[in-house]
Amino acid sequence: MFKINKTAGVDEVGRGCLAGPVFAAAVILKNNINTKDIKDSKKIPFKKRILLSKYIKKNSIYAVGSASVYEISKINILNASLLSMQRALKKLKHKPSIAYIDGPFAPKNVKMKCKTFIKGDEKITCIAAASIVAKVARDLFMIKLAKKYPKYSWNKNFGYGTTNHLHELKKYGVTKHHRKKFKPIHKILMGITRETQ
Repeated sequence: MFKINKTAGVDEVGRGCLAGPVFAAAVILKNNINTKDIKDSKKIPFKKRILLSKYIKKNSIYAVGSASVYEISKINILNASLLSMQRALKKLKHKPSIAYIDGPFAPKNVKMKCKTFIKGDEKITCIAAASIVAKVARDLFMIKLAKKYPKYSWNKNFGYGTTNHLHELKKYGVTKHHRKKFKPIHKILMGITRETQ
């Protein structure tokens, strides 16, 4: 068994998306992991993120949690993001002494000390590692979902509100995987009453 840190990094991805769940990862890194390339997932190209995620998972204890589109609608995106973090932390096989959380808010009911960091994924390696694992997990989920809904290009935009995604929404309608309370989707629903399955 490799030696591990007692600190878990936690981050979520997908808060700003128009479609799909929000994902979070909790990562406890191996002490001697090479952290040279580990940084905020948004600054890493897709193919390199995939490789880094595999490397991080081999050299850490990690868990991934998510909150569904239904939960996002029911409790709002902030609370759903915190719920996905809570689920990731609770799934960890090793309990850390402290969790470093990206952002100003910490998940509740995790029975461990939490410390929050604004832009933590840019400053703290274990949070950056969590951002990579979460981002890749969500991207792969959306790529798989895109096979059922090829018209929306989720394999390329991953559910974010790109110009192309918005165009496809207006053309083909809103699916059950879209976040209907988000303003761009809500506007489309108000103007286009149909909803696709």
